[in-house]
Amino acid sequence: MKDKQAGLLVGFFMLMGLAAFVYLAIQVSGLAFTDRSNGYTLEARFDDVGGLTERAKITIAGVTVGEVSRIEYDKDYYMGKVVMNIYANVDNIPKDSSIAILTSGLIGEKYLGISIGADDEVLTDGDEIYDTQSALVLENLIGQFLFKSGE
Repeated sequence: MKDKQAGLLVGFFMLMGLAAFVYLAIQVSGLAFTDRSNGYTLEARFDDVGGLTERAKITIAGVTVGEVSRIEYDKDYYMGKVVMNIYANVDNIPKDSSIAILTSGLIGEKYLGISIGADDEVLTDGDEIYDTQSALVLENLIGQFLFKSGE
Protein backbone atom coordinates (compact mmCIF):
# COMPACT_ATOMS: atom_id res chain seq x y z
CA MET A 1 0.00 0.00 0.00
CA LYS A 2 2.82 2.42 0.85
CA ASP A 3 4.51 1.69 -2.49
CA LYS A 4 1.33 2.60 -4.35
CA GLN A 5 0.99 5.91 -2.43
CA ALA A 6 4.67 6.75 -2.99
CA GLY A 7 4.29 6.03 -6.70
CA LEU A 8 1.24 8.28 -6.96
CA LEU A 9 3.01 11.05 -5.06
CA VAL A 10 6.10 10.84 -7.30
CA GLY A 11 3.88 10.82 -10.39
CA PHE A 12 1.99 13.89 -9.15
CA PHE A 13 5.23 15.84 -8.56
CA MET A 14 6.55 14.80 -11.98
CA LEU A 15 3.35 16.03 -13.62
CA MET A 16 3.52 19.34 -11.73
CA GLY A 17 7.18 19.76 -12.72
CA LEU A 18 6.36 19.12 -16.37
CA ALA A 19 3.48 21.62 -16.26
CA ALA A 20 5.78 24.25 -14.70
CA PHE A 21 8.41 23.61 -17.39
CA VAL A 22 5.85 24.01 -20.21
CA TYR A 23 4.50 27.22 -18.67
CA LEU A 24 8.02 28.65 -18.31
CA ALA A 25 8.91 27.71 -21.90
CA ILE A 26 5.80 29.47 -23.23
CA GLN A 27 6.50 32.61 -21.17
CA VAL A 28 10.15 32.79 -22.28
CA SER A 29 9.31 32.23 -25.95
CA GLY A 30 6.99 35.26 -26.02
CA LEU A 31 3.83 33.24 -26.59
CA ALA A 32 2.31 34.44 -23.34
CA PHE A 33 -1.24 33.61 -22.32
CA THR A 34 -2.16 37.28 -22.00
CA ASP A 35 -3.89 38.96 -24.96
CA ARG A 36 -2.47 42.40 -25.68
CA SER A 37 -4.04 42.76 -29.14
CA ASN A 38 -6.41 45.52 -28.02
CA GLY A 39 -3.72 48.20 -28.27
CA TYR A 40 -2.96 50.57 -31.12
CA THR A 41 -0.44 50.55 -33.97
CA LEU A 42 2.41 52.90 -34.72
CA GLU A 43 4.88 52.94 -37.61
CA ALA A 44 8.51 53.94 -37.97
CA ARG A 45 10.98 53.80 -40.87
CA PHE A 46 14.65 52.89 -40.44
CA ASP A 47 17.63 52.95 -42.82
CA ASP A 48 18.75 49.58 -41.41
CA VAL A 49 16.71 47.30 -39.14
CA GLY A 50 19.85 45.21 -38.53
CA GLY A 51 18.49 42.00 -37.00
CA LEU A 52 15.28 43.34 -35.47
CA THR A 53 12.61 40.63 -35.58
CA GLU A 54 8.85 40.43 -35.28
CA ARG A 55 7.62 40.13 -31.67
CA ALA A 56 10.67 42.11 -30.46
CA LYS A 57 9.80 44.17 -27.40
CA ILE A 58 9.30 47.93 -27.33
CA THR A 59 10.36 49.75 -24.19
CA ILE A 60 10.01 53.14 -22.56
CA ALA A 61 12.39 53.72 -19.63
CA GLY A 62 13.17 50.00 -19.61
CA VAL A 63 9.51 48.95 -19.26
CA THR A 64 7.95 46.85 -22.03
CA VAL A 65 5.07 48.80 -23.62
CA GLY A 66 4.50 46.85 -26.83
CA GLU A 67 5.94 44.57 -29.48
CA VAL A 68 6.90 44.64 -33.15
CA SER A 69 4.07 43.19 -35.20
CA ARG A 70 5.48 43.47 -38.74
CA ILE A 71 8.69 44.43 -40.58
CA GLU A 72 8.58 45.13 -44.30
CA TYR A 73 10.45 46.94 -47.04
CA ASP A 74 9.01 50.32 -48.01
CA LYS A 75 9.54 50.65 -51.78
CA ASP A 76 8.66 54.35 -51.82
CA TYR A 77 11.28 55.43 -49.28
CA TYR A 78 13.80 52.57 -49.76
CA MET A 79 13.75 51.93 -46.03
CA GLY A 80 12.66 49.27 -43.57
CA LYS A 81 9.17 49.92 -42.24
CA VAL A 82 8.39 48.66 -38.73
CA VAL A 83 4.79 48.34 -37.60
CA MET A 84 4.38 48.21 -33.82
CA ASN A 85 1.56 47.26 -31.49
CA ILE A 86 1.53 49.45 -28.38
CA TYR A 87 -0.46 48.27 -25.37
CA ALA A 88 -3.74 50.13 -24.79
CA ASN A 89 -2.78 51.33 -21.31
CA VAL A 90 0.16 53.32 -22.77
CA ASP A 91 -1.77 56.14 -24.39
CA ASN A 92 0.39 59.16 -23.58
CA ILE A 93 3.42 58.97 -25.94
CA PRO A 94 4.15 62.50 -27.23
CA LYS A 95 4.25 63.04 -31.02
CA ASP A 96 7.85 64.31 -30.97
CA SER A 97 9.21 61.15 -29.31
CA SER A 98 12.12 59.31 -30.91
CA ILE A 99 12.74 55.59 -31.36
CA ALA A 100 15.96 53.62 -31.72
CA ILE A 101 16.90 50.02 -32.39
CA LEU A 102 18.92 48.92 -29.37
CA THR A 103 20.77 45.75 -28.41
CA SER A 104 20.35 43.91 -25.14
CA GLY A 105 23.95 43.40 -24.03
CA LEU A 106 26.94 43.31 -26.38
CA ILE A 107 25.53 40.88 -28.96
CA GLY A 108 22.08 40.19 -27.51
CA GLU A 109 18.63 40.49 -29.00
CA LYS A 110 17.46 43.67 -30.73
CA TYR A 111 14.56 45.69 -29.37
CA LEU A 112 13.06 49.16 -29.82
CA GLY A 113 13.53 51.90 -27.24
CA ILE A 114 11.29 54.96 -27.26
CA SER A 115 12.66 58.22 -25.87
CA ILE A 116 9.85 60.47 -24.72
CA GLY A 117 9.49 63.93 -26.26
CA ALA A 118 7.90 67.07 -24.82
CA ASP A 119 4.98 67.68 -27.20
CA ASP A 120 1.48 68.11 -25.74
CA GLU A 121 -0.11 66.07 -28.56
CA VAL A 122 0.11 62.29 -28.24
CA LEU A 123 0.47 59.53 -30.82
CA THR A 124 -2.71 57.70 -31.78
CA ASP A 125 -3.57 54.62 -33.83
CA GLY A 126 -1.84 54.65 -37.22
CA ASP A 127 0.58 57.51 -36.46
CA GLU A 128 4.27 57.42 -37.37
CA ILE A 129 7.36 58.18 -35.30
CA TYR A 130 9.63 60.19 -37.59
CA ASP A 131 12.72 60.61 -35.40
CA THR A 132 14.41 57.20 -35.75
CA GLN A 133 17.88 55.81 -35.15
CA SER A 134 18.85 52.67 -37.04
CA ALA A 135 20.56 49.62 -35.63
CA LEU A 136 24.26 49.73 -34.91
CA VAL A 137 25.65 46.89 -37.03
CA LEU A 138 28.92 45.57 -35.60
CA GLU A 139 30.16 44.29 -38.98
CA ASN A 140 29.80 47.76 -40.52
CA LEU A 141 31.76 49.34 -37.68
CA ILE A 142 34.58 46.82 -38.04
CA GLY A 143 34.65 47.41 -41.81
CA GLN A 144 34.85 51.17 -41.34
CA PHE A 145 37.63 50.78 -38.78
CA LEU A 146 39.66 48.51 -41.08
CA PHE A 147 39.09 50.79 -44.07
CA LYS A 148 40.22 53.91 -42.19
CA SER A 149 43.25 52.22 -40.64
CA GLY A 150 44.39 51.08 -44.09
CA GLU A 151 44.63 54.65 -45.46
